[in-house]
Amino acid sequence: MNHNFRKRRDTPRLSPEQADRQGRVSHLAFMTLGQVAAIAFLNGSDPQLGGRPLDIAIASLDGFKAVEAALLAGPSAAQLK
Repeated sequence: MNHNFRKRRDTPRLSPEQADRQGRVSHLAFMTLGQVAAIAFLNGSDPQLGGRPLDIAIASLDGFKAVEAALLAGPSAAQLK
């Protein structure tokens, strides 16, 4: 019996820099917004940022800085409307 235990990847792996930005923005969101609001913010669409904050932060350093600025501006600036 042949078992294939390799995990199938449908999405590309994150680079070390992308993984670092993902961890940093997630931590900041959890610390500033709390768990439920952070998950909603990071995974929702934000019109001011132009998309899903988590994707934006992962994509580039500039994107990370934009999401970070939104989070540091205060919870009301970063929460979904």
